[in-house]
Amino acid sequence: MPAQPSSSRGAATYQRIVDAATREFAQHGIAGARIERIIAAARTNKAQLYGYFGNKDALFDAIFFASLERITNVVPIDATDLADWAVRLYDEYLSRPDLIRLATWARLERRPTGNLVADHDRYDDHKLRAIAEAQAAGRVRQGDPFDVMALVIAMSMAWSPVSNVYAASADEPADAHDRRRALLHDCVRRAVAPDRGA
Repeated sequence: MPAQPSSSRGAATYQRIVDAATREFAQHGIAGARIERIIAAARTNKAQLYGYFGNKDALFDAIFFASLERITNVVPIDATDLADWAVRLYDEYLSRPDLIRLATWARLERRPTGNLVADHDRYDDHKLRAIAEAQAAGRVRQGDPFDVMALVIAMSMAWSPVSNVYAASADEPADAHDRRRALLHDCVRRAVAPDRGA
């Protein structure tokens, strides 16, 4: 994200803009988001928003890339237990569905094919190294580490806001989430288990 203002008042305004813009972009996408709604919700003005972020596209980028950083930091990969990682991703999508919606809009409006971001190495390299090390140690099935990572992430998103079958919410009964977590954990564990017959 752009450098935050140094005063506490400026920092509070900056954060209100980020929060309002996150909601606006998650709900309406890049093209559908309206600066007027963002500044009204953030209780600020266009001059301040543009002073901090430059323009609407730069504001989306700042929020979107911060959401990628958040998922990386809040849900760090453990390649020795990819099933647990998938369950923790499931939980993050429940608590922050807006982050998945931002990624979906980025996919729909910016990069319909290929990697979601141009600078994907920055977000993926450490994950791919961890998976490759787990494969070398015989803890994860062989295959392209990127494909293994993509498979686990896709499985973790089975009930996320991008599901074309069913999008879960944090308001559902705890036992429904526990049931899904158990199924997800078991399926990922089986999918990435090394082939002992090879």
